Amino acid sequence: MERQIILSASHVKKSFRAGMKNKVMAVNDVSLEILKGETLALVGESGCGKSTLARLLMRMIKADSGSIFFEDQEITGMSERELRPFRREMQMVFQDPASSLDPRMKIRDIIAEPLLAWHVYDSKEKTDERILELLDMVDLKEDCLDRYPHQFSGGQRQRIGIARAIAVKPKLLVCDESVSALDVCVQAQILNLLKTLKNQMGLTCLFISHDLAVVSFIADRVCVMKDGQICEMAPAEQIYKNPGHEYTRYLLASVPQVIDF
Repeated sequence: MERQIILSASHVKKSFRAGMKNKVMAVNDVSLEILKGETLALVGESGCGKSTLARLLMRMIKADSGSIFFEDQEITGMSERELRPFRREMQMVFQDPASSLDPRMKIRDIIAEPLLAWHVYDSKEKTDERILELLDMVDLKEDCLDRYPHQFSGGQRQRIGIARAIAVKPKLLVCDESVSALDVCVQAQILNLLKTLKNQMGLTCLFISHDLAVVSFIADRVCVMKDGQICEMAPAEQIYKNPGHEYTRYLLASVPQVIDF
């Protein structure tokens, strides 16, 4: 049975000004498809354009040209008003949990914010029940609700960010370098959490990283990006066992190996 495409891009381009006259092509003629229920990893070195591509797909910024479809509807040229129903279906987990959480808000209010914005529940009791459910899903305790982001570790803050992102039960979760700022052991905990939530909720994930070692743990398919273009896209097993592009082989060779003393 053919799997459904949840998000696709066709010949998308995006440039930014570099000085008065010059332009830098951050995303250059990129086409890809994300299948429903999969985790597609987008990998490449810093500055290759992967975060810009993610923001284009999420319509956080507009493409210079090309087409972007969410499920069967083109969202490329939609106004903010037209995009609003799609915003609920596409949520993002950012790289730095400290800067993505409002330091003035208590955790209760941070998690409740999307629920209230989308009028998900018609009573405070139901909203509170959902907040407690979300805390349990990300392995946090109820006593954290009246505390502020600065009172938590980086890993705990990222769990809060994930709870906020999944609060409205999105179809697509975009994780932009969401574990790169964390210690290695905490990275593993967050990756395990993301895999569990994906299975529990039937999520589709776009997971962005510069680290092929991290990607190997979570990806179904891997999309390798270099200089604003996709140079290889294949099932994860193929990428790691038989990479087809020289740049992919270079990235794999850069992954630290455990030394046997």
